[in-house]
Amino acid sequence: MMTLYSGTTDPFSQRCRIVLHEKGMDFQVVDVDLEKKAEDIALMNPYNEVPVLIERDLILHQANIINEYIDERFPHPQLMPPDPVMRAKTRYFLFQFEKEIFSFVQDLENKSKSAETHEKARAAIRDALLQLVPAFAKHKFLLGDTYSMLDVALTPLLWRLEYYNINLPKHAAPLMKYAERLFTRPAFSDAITSAERGMRK
Repeated sequence: MMTLYSGTTDPFSQRCRIVLHEKGMDFQVVDVDLEKKAEDIALMNPYNEVPVLIERDLILHQANIINEYIDERFPHPQLMPPDPVMRAKTRYFLFQFEKEIFSFVQDLENKSKSAETHEKARAAIRDALLQLVPAFAKHKFLLGDTYSMLDVALTPLLWRLEYYNINLPKHAAPLMKYAERLFTRPAFSDAITSAERGMRK
């Protein structure tokens, strides 16, 4: 059985919880206090970060790597495109998300950063999300009408917009409707922690 060491408020851990629930498989989640991590986290991950996935002798960290492994190990429903070209494009978009959006999410998660850094991070995230709005004029998800790993990656951020104090303008309505579609998925409801539920009023 797979074991996921997961932060109860960590957006990257939430991605992995969502994928595990989308697959409908047996697994164990070990909740990790991000303020007081157990020493064994550093032994499993030299960067002392969650999420960490363990299956037999395999130890993986970094959410996108963990999720691709789960998707290949349990291919139904498939979250990475079967076509090699589309799969490569999806990996590229995931890389872009990390560089252009989630690096700023990490700034917001870091309470020791200055107010100026936090404000710049909010602005950068807002601008990046607004660039995605046209994608939902005709499509339900980022890859069209098929739910994919790209949607998994964005879900924790969209859930935390209010928590991060990121306000989107009215013309972002298609993005917010997309977010609601993500939040109504059974796997999202099953994966969310009580601490994450408390992030929204």
